[in-house]
Amino acid sequence: MFRLATPSAHLQLLVAMLRNPGSTGTLLPSSRALANALASAADGADLVVELGAGTGPVTDALLAKLPGVPLIAVELQAALAQRLRHRYPSMDVREATARQVVDSLFDRPGRIVLVSSLPFRSLPAHVASETAHSLCRFLAHSPERKLVQFTYHPRAPFAAPRHLRWKRTSVIWRNTPPAGIWELRLAP
Repeated sequence: MFRLATPSAHLQLLVAMLRNPGSTGTLLPSSRALANALASAADGADLVVELGAGTGPVTDALLAKLPGVPLIAVELQAALAQRLRHRYPSMDVREATARQVVDSLFDRPGRIVLVSSLPFRSLPAHVASETAHSLCRFLAHSPERKLVQFTYHPRAPFAAPRHLRWKRTSVIWRNTPPAGIWELRLAP
């Protein structure tokens, strides 16, 4: 079931943004159009790992579009992680960094899709670099893995090594602001 963000979700996101603007990255939750596009890009996954789950609009879309597919929601900010646990009591919600969770899944087999709302351009430089390195290492381990990332900028979310390739798959105009969806995986 898809739930719209409630006024309390907007307020909680605003509070998170004021407390830690670098890791929150936005004042508005993802639109339904963006959330659905991200979820559709994860089709065929054996496991989905949502990085930066926030207030849950992408989580809702993932659960609706991929019923029965295991989902790990990762949210670093304690209040937002607690909100996710309350909304989805049977889901695996991890209050940790994306790097910690991705590194813990390194040897897991299967088609793993990382769906990311991480704000790479506003994260502190060392955090963005460490996280990107971890994601690239994870993706390089298997051609069955991919990262689905959105960004508000017209270029790829971060620089990737040559053995990995970014591809912009769509632009979601019905989002404020419009967002590009990019996929990163091993180069053919």
